[in-house]
Amino acid sequence: MKIKTENTFYFFKKPLLISILLLFTFSVYAQNRPSDDALAEYRAGNLERAIQICRDEINENPNNLESHVVISWSLIRLNRFEEALRYARAGRAIHRFDVRIIEILGEIYYYQGLNNESLQYFQEYISLAPQGQRIENVYYFIGEIFIRQGRFRHADIAITTAVHWVPGNAAWWVRLGFARENAGDLSSALEAYERALSLNSQLSDAQRGLERIRRTMSSQ
Repeated sequence: MKIKTENTFYFFKKPLLISILLLFTFSVYAQNRPSDDALAEYRAGNLERAIQICRDEINENPNNLESHVVISWSLIRLNRFEEALRYARAGRAIHRFDVRIIEILGEIYYYQGLNNESLQYFQEYISLAPQGQRIENVYYFIGEIFIRQGRFRHADIAITTAVHWVPGNAAWWVRLGFARENAGDLSSALEAYERALSLNSQLSDAQRGLERIRRTMSSQ
């Protein structure tokens, strides 16, 4: 029996066409899946909307790590730290070494005043992602923890690293000046305050710090 070539081609072509359509459908869905929508809402500042999208997604799929990340970010920005902690811990259970979750846990414990716990997670982040997307914030938070603990030289090292990554952050230069001032390194503190004021001349903390150091140095 002779089989027509065009019919043979048709039966090969039809599955191929279906596969292409399915691939296109999956691609469109992947680009617009709920966690991406939540991230867009988070970036737009629509935090409650982002939280609701993530909750719906987690109800459908409790192992959706992306939704745990975005909902944690959103809750932190709303100062709802206990809720954020619950989702961050769940995210940690899904992926033990996801650096976003590790950084989130460090932030939550920082804002709750749990310095040692916070420091533990931030140090883990540095170990896993020494050039991660949040590395500058991690070093800044570590510096603030050391200031809380009165370990001003350690704070100097940490915040110096933070401003190395983001040299244009005037507020961080103020805190660096404060750490150096309290560590007794007045000349370096002076430089930090001056740098802060060069970036933002309206920073009253930098102005006061500069005046304090100048008075101290002139009396020595």
